[in-house]
Amino acid sequence: MKGFYTIVLLILSNSFMTFAWYGHLKFAEWKWFSKLGLLSIILISWGIALFEYLFQVPANKIGFQNNGGPFSLIQLKVIQEVITLIVFAIFTLVVFKTETFRFNHIIAFVLLVLAVYFMFKK
Repeated sequence: MKGFYTIVLLILSNSFMTFAWYGHLKFAEWKWFSKLGLLSIILISWGIALFEYLFQVPANKIGFQNNGGPFSLIQLKVIQEVITLIVFAIFTLVVFKTETFRFNHIIAFVLLVLAVYFMFKK
């Protein structure tokens, strides 16, 4: 069950982080937002990123083997990276409708899944 909670928390944390890192690129289309300076955009992104940490830290704490979780530190990192790329791909396709999902992206995701497989192989 700790593995499930870890993955759910990682998905939530990466959703907020993707939004914090790339959301402002879409928000620039809004008239009031486009008038903000870089410092304002950074502060808004930090505010959003705070929620990322509220999920990321517990995910790592719950999931880490030394805390009774099912994952090694390396496994946690690989899981987090794969989730990051999946969340980013979905975010890109949904929010930035000008992006397209191509065959080379599918190959890349298959290779990521294989990376996770080999990371967990004893």
